[in-house]
Amino acid sequence: MRYTVYTDGAARGNPGPAAIGIVVEDDTGRSVYESSRTIGVRTNNEAEYLAFLAALQYLKESRVTEADFYLDSELVVRQLLGQYRVKEPRLQSLHAQATMLLNAVPHRTIRHIPRARNARADELANEALDAEGKAPPAG
Repeated sequence: MRYTVYTDGAARGNPGPAAIGIVVEDDTGRSVYESSRTIGVRTNNEAEYLAFLAALQYLKESRVTEADFYLDSELVVRQLLGQYRVKEPRLQSLHAQATMLLNAVPHRTIRHIPRARNARADELANEALDAEGKAPPAG
């Protein structure tokens, strides 16, 4: 079975409070997994990579070998496809992790899409940020 995966990272500020959103659909378009969580203070690009890594980890654990990935970050997509170099040291580490985890999904495509086509993953990331902002102070 081939899965469709939408990932998004969001940061309010660059860097700033950040979160990820992930949507995995089966071959009928039914959502089989959704996840969102905050990831601390990150840049937008770090958040995009961390969302992609979280999706890859889920697919690996689920033994999924065929997937189409859709991200609204053109930079991250082009870096993953080897079209752009990864210059930022913090992104180099995330890129290396992604490259390793991609081995678990040998039959794959990675495509850039407009943010409007990535609405649910974007919504999940922003919901996590909104919830974090409303949480009572620790202590």
